[in-house]
Amino acid sequence: MKNIFILLALLITISQLSIAQPKLDAALLKAKAPETFKAEFETSAGDFTIEVYRNWAPIAADRFYQLVKTGYYNNCLVFRAVKNNLVQFGVSPDKIKNIFWQKHYLPDEPVKASNTDSTVCFARGGPDTRKTSVFINLKNNPAYDTVDISGVKGFVPFGKVIGGMDIVRKLNSEYGNDPMQFVDSVYFKGNGHLLKKFPALDIIKQVILK
Repeated sequence: MKNIFILLALLITISQLSIAQPKLDAALLKAKAPETFKAEFETSAGDFTIEVYRNWAPIAADRFYQLVKTGYYNNCLVFRAVKNNLVQFGVSPDKIKNIFWQKHYLPDEPVKASNTDSTVCFARGGPDTRKTSVFINLKNNPAYDTVDISGVKGFVPFGKVIGGMDIVRKLNSEYGNDPMQFVDSVYFKGNGHLLKKFPALDIIKQVILK
């Protein structure tokens, strides 16, 4: 009997969490970012700072602001680092947050700023597929301004690294693109599954709005 009560209490707690978290995030979906703001990233390799410019890409800026404000990027692995090209992160080990944010894709918007060294963009596949994953350019990548993927033109910069770019370049690139084929496991299984295969991946410890 005692075990039944424990199980019921656990189910109620899980139910409350699944209801409460989306309600909190749903309100934040309406939050607009300041015209300019900074996000300081503390990582296992050191710290760097991204400055966001809403006039470059207001939809992307608002989403990045919402994600940072909810702590989405805390404890995220830097799952892709291609030397002299880009680094990418943005899959939370928090299953509840992933379930919510994966339902809220961003509509596409035009490229206003170029993909120069240190600029930051949301990754995407086809039309309206930007969600949480972002990449930082490690060099000038002008082809990313106009590349056509499933009829959508270019990757859209919304900010840039203004401090600690040397740290960004130090993020572990020994695995290159290899973790990409396994990164979906993080959505529901956490970081451990990916770290078993790629134990030296760098991690974002926390992100603080400035």
